[in-house]
Amino acid sequence: MTGGLVGFARTLRAAGVPADPQRTQNFLAALAHLDAAVARDVYWAGRLTLCAGPDDLPRYDRCFAAYFSASLRPARRVRGTAVSVTRPVAAPYDAGGPRTTGEPGAPPATASEIEVLRHRDVARMSEAERREVHRLLALLRGTRQTRRSRRYRPSPHGPAYDRRRTIREILRDGGEPARPRRRARRRRPQRVVLVVDVSGSMAAYADTLLRFAHAMVRAEPRATEVFSAGTRLTRITGALRHHDPGLAIDECSAAIPDWSGGTRLGEEVRALLRLPDPRGAIVVIASDGWERGPADLLGAQMARLSRLARRVVWVNPHKGDPAYRPLTAGIRAALPYVTDFLAGHSLAAFEDLAALLAGRRADPRGAARRGGADA
Repeated sequence: MTGGLVGFARTLRAAGVPADPQRTQNFLAALAHLDAAVARDVYWAGRLTLCAGPDDLPRYDRCFAAYFSASLRPARRVRGTAVSVTRPVAAPYDAGGPRTTGEPGAPPATASEIEVLRHRDVARMSEAERREVHRLLALLRGTRQTRRSRRYRPSPHGPAYDRRRTIREILRDGGEPARPRRRARRRRPQRVVLVVDVSGSMAAYADTLLRFAHAMVRAEPRATEVFSAGTRLTRITGALRHHDPGLAIDECSAAIPDWSGGTRLGEEVRALLRLPDPRGAIVVIASDGWERGPADLLGAQMARLSRLARRVVWVNPHKGDPAYRPLTAGIRAALPYVTDFLAGHSLAAFEDLAALLAGRRADPRGAARRGGADA
């Protein structure tokens, strides 16, 4: 029985509940004073010891119902089904990430169904399939490639001498010679700026793109900024910092004044360049490139952006169509200044984008442009 209870704690931890070893020990200690064969006792012992706050309760209830049968023995068939759902996406997803999208009605899927959904266009999905993709996006790994900071940290094998620490140690020892201390630059997550087009032409993809942005913000809240683009540029990072994806999207809807309106990308990129955020960051623009303003303005601002940003990534949902050609004036004006041109129509495309931001994707063009130097 102890093994099953510890397995339940592991399941909660994979679902995003902070059921660490200390909480697991408290859980087992509480059950030592209760009846571990009674479902009510196990439920409340786990709820009071394994959950850290109200946001964990919905995930706890779902995991408890899925893990235990009516007899309170580990339901191995149910547990095996859950593993088959998550293992096919174990590589691109972080098991420690959140497991809920704020939509408890999302149906479970088998491994084969998930593989089919990975490559299906979001615009052609049913509502149930879209909810499943949103659930998987909440699990998307948001790790980030790192950059060298200007600050230093002590390092026994660092490339530079730490003169201050060495002198302080000599003075502390009364002038006796001391071993020279060394230091190295700290590593920080690479900053990412996401600009999500929420105009009418992007209506089928805007919600899914914002859920991807939510996963990135949750993973690196201090190194991620998100803006919506339509007829104006709106910072929505604060709304996306909410723990629950569903509530975060609701707050974004309330914060974005120009949802499903027109597009003036040139003016919005110019507004973005007035801010300090793009300098030295990876800038991701998710848009189909339908520009209502002057295309030459967009081209001029993209040229400026390419000089300021570490790299510029353009995500176009229509690129997932084999017949797609970049023929619109906006996308043709922007492409000469884009480091990476990616599709953004499916779960697999978002995995590819996440791998790019994490530095797990080859970058021959970016390396040639930037010379491989850290920003």
